[in-house]
Amino acid sequence: MRTVAKLGLALLLAPCGALAQERGTLAPKPLPPLARPDDPATPAKDLFGRKPEPASMAARSIGFYSRGCLAGGAALAVDGDAWQVMRLSRNRNWGHPELVATVERIARQAKAEGVWPGLLVGDLAQPRGGPMLTGHASHQIGLDADIWLTPMPTRTLSRLEREEMSALDMVRPDRRDVDPARWTPAHVQILRIAAQQPNVERVLVNAAIKKAVCRDARGDRSWLAKIRPYWGHNFHFHVRVNCPAGDPACRPQEPPPPGEGCDSSLDWWFTDAVLNPKPDPNAKPRPPLTMADLPNECRIVLNAR
Repeated sequence: MRTVAKLGLALLLAPCGALAQERGTLAPKPLPPLARPDDPATPAKDLFGRKPEPASMAARSIGFYSRGCLAGGAALAVDGDAWQVMRLSRNRNWGHPELVATVERIARQAKAEGVWPGLLVGDLAQPRGGPMLTGHASHQIGLDADIWLTPMPTRTLSRLEREEMSALDMVRPDRRDVDPARWTPAHVQILRIAAQQPNVERVLVNAAIKKAVCRDARGDRSWLAKIRPYWGHNFHFHVRVNCPAGDPACRPQEPPPPGEGCDSSLDWWFTDAVLNPKPDPNAKPRPPLTMADLPNECRIVLNAR
């Protein structure tokens, strides 16, 4: 049974929508060198965040989605025939080749079906994965991608627009349902296409969006099991891909529970304790992960040429 303690922990771990929409810059400045990079107490995010290129190794997802790294990362092209990458200054359009191929496949299928003109793609992973300096607890092994719930315009966005424009908030101010002025049948269809990809493990959305999809989906509803409610995710949806076959260093997540997830279990997300949590004066953020917290192979990935 969920508890208030679990709620507090999840709130600490989950990035808010506003953080995910932070503006980028046209002139990103390189991070200064670390004074003691070999200090065991150095946060792993400070090390991985300073690697601008992938490790020249065979592609592998190492560890768990929120505790690992990425070898042989591939870049999602910043401009595709059915997608555009946002916030280029972050350099987070990297992933395992299977994730990159999945994002491309979702984009092309949605465009071909006339569902969505193209994807605006947010963060995938850093070039070598690992913990990020800002914004995510997961996205560490190159198998997570954020896709905006705002469709791509029918023109190529400027670099300034990619850094500064914001996605639209799909959730009502009271957070109990979607905003009817913004939510459309096409949103249900783009989530269906993402969830029906065979290698997609789950799709994370705001609980209000999950409620709307449960209400609006027609026909085959088996894909609803993969649509999972989570904190934030009111500006974008989060696609998580299964561990690639033959990649024993990748630790899978437990599969979603059976059923559509549209039953009374969804009601918990709309209780006052969840929507209006009381601050815990004793709550403390978790200390940042260090290299000792990651799989040993991540040291090899970090130091590879």
